[in-house]
Amino acid sequence: MSSNNKRKIVNDPIYGFINIPYPILYDLIEHSYFQRLRRIKQLGLTNLVYPGANHTRFQHALGAMHLMEEAIANLRSKRLNITDKEAEAAMIAILLHDIGHGPYSHALEQIIIENVSHETLSLHFMQELNSEFNGRLDTAIEIFRKQYPKKFLCQLVSSQLDMDRLDYLRRDSFFTGVTEGVIGSDRIIKMLHVVDDELVVEAKGVYSIEKFLLARRLMYWQVYLHKTVIAADQLLLNVLNRARRLFSNGEDVFATPALKFFLRDFTSTQLNLETHDILAHYAALDDDDISIALKMWTTHNDPVLSRLATNLVNRRLFRIEIQNEHFCNERIHNLRQKTANLYGISYDDAAYFVSSGILSNHAYNSADDSESIVVIQKDRLVDITEASDLENLFGMSKIVEKYFLCYPKELIGI
Repeated sequence: MSSNNKRKIVNDPIYGFINIPYPILYDLIEHSYFQRLRRIKQLGLTNLVYPGANHTRFQHALGAMHLMEEAIANLRSKRLNITDKEAEAAMIAILLHDIGHGPYSHALEQIIIENVSHETLSLHFMQELNSEFNGRLDTAIEIFRKQYPKKFLCQLVSSQLDMDRLDYLRRDSFFTGVTEGVIGSDRIIKMLHVVDDELVVEAKGVYSIEKFLLARRLMYWQVYLHKTVIAADQLLLNVLNRARRLFSNGEDVFATPALKFFLRDFTSTQLNLETHDILAHYAALDDDDISIALKMWTTHNDPVLSRLATNLVNRRLFRIEIQNEHFCNERIHNLRQKTANLYGISYDDAAYFVSSGILSNHAYNSADDSESIVVIQKDRLVDITEASDLENLFGMSKIVEKYFLCYPKELIGI
């Protein structure tokens, strides 16, 4: 890899000009593993609700890297000892933190490779890159895995107040047009400090943190867990599961080579045993593979697959209901039976059209001492819920769970 790259800048719609201060960062950005993130939407199918939400994981990763540079500069100005090697490693860690995301981001999380998170895949990709870069990513991997001696550097990459969250809230708010997600990331970064190796917030930054937590909670209900987005995600999951079922039964199912590789069932055990081969195929997989397949599946001779794919391509989404209690099994059974009768399919196949599940919104976890947001208040350290005078802030630390039920809109009134 070249080490003679000049300093580069990127014009970003959120922050203006973003610096790429270290040559290795430029080399990593130019790598095909990272360039793939240009072809993965940050918010999956959310553009079916908010048409502007077409930004990518590539943009988010660059934004998070920029915020990391700002945070390091701020902490250095407060006489924190952060070496150039550590600064470079922290920026590498945040740059690559999402490199393991698959097509449509969270919509297909742990589905392409069963029960394997994007964080696990990101780590595998970083280890592959580390081999190519002759060990230059050793420190970055330690930070990413929260094993580096300076804990605050790990917290800047992954915590309840990390550079990842600061960027995606602001960026997702911008591209969706949901102004409730706007946060003062610049001020929050200026208020960061380190005490006893822990990342903390200065007292005068409390109001900015309150706004950050409130924005995160609102963005979850208005964007990430928007009921129409959930309906679209369920439809996408069911399309892929049906295609995989047909493929496993030996039926002809169109797929690009990368997608066809993953229509087989994969487990975490296989990933550990066949890492290099699986990552090579995964690196070739992006939104385009799924989009092309969906268009081809609309004319498949299997009526279930063709109907599901046609509905998604033409945005004929499921009806979705959300409530605070579980949906009764009898209602789900009745909907499946009506679906089977309506489409002339079996009761088992009707399961692809009737889905239920749980939604969880957790803006802040005050019970996790290892990652809590700590405020310096009159020479003592307190949790943000204690430092804040907002009565409902403590309530934001509680997990709010709701239940959803999806089914074809044609069943309404039947």
